[in-house]
Amino acid sequence: MTTQQVWLTQEAYDKLKAEYDHLSGPGRAEITSRIEAAREEGDLKENGGYHAAKEEQGKQEARIRQLEQLLREASVGETPATGGLAGPGMVVEVRFPGDKETTRFVLGSREDHSTSVEAYSPQSPLGKAVTGLGAGDTAHYKLPNGKDAAVEIISVEPYRG
Repeated sequence: MTTQQVWLTQEAYDKLKAEYDHLSGPGRAEITSRIEAAREEGDLKENGGYHAAKEEQGKQEARIRQLEQLLREASVGETPATGGLAGPGMVVEVRFPGDKETTRFVLGSREDHSTSVEAYSPQSPLGKAVTGLGAGDTAHYKLPNGKDAAVEIISVEPYRG
């Protein structure tokens, strides 16, 4: 699996594929007909319905492109064999310095809401930091505010649902 690939459960892939199929088929036809109907109302400069439909069309096309890329790069279902190292499709349990409790997350797409644990993107700062590391390792990474952070990896296991 490359660093650009994203791990998804089969359920999440099917849901995102259905959304893509709708938006790129019937969804496009619907927005096109709404734009055409608004265009027939006359003066486009002051036609709020036309401008709203065009804005919605732009957002819809952006979502279609996002879904195309996500589905193209997705690795679906089975978690790859990583020899106990963190990577896409793996559940990582970590402890932040000073905390007694641990946090568990799966390295996968934030679009995947079918997992029983929260999903962190492998491209996120924490996701990048823990990828390739195993239990007992400490990962160091930069927070969005520029500060340095560390996290201890407690365990790494394949996502099983």
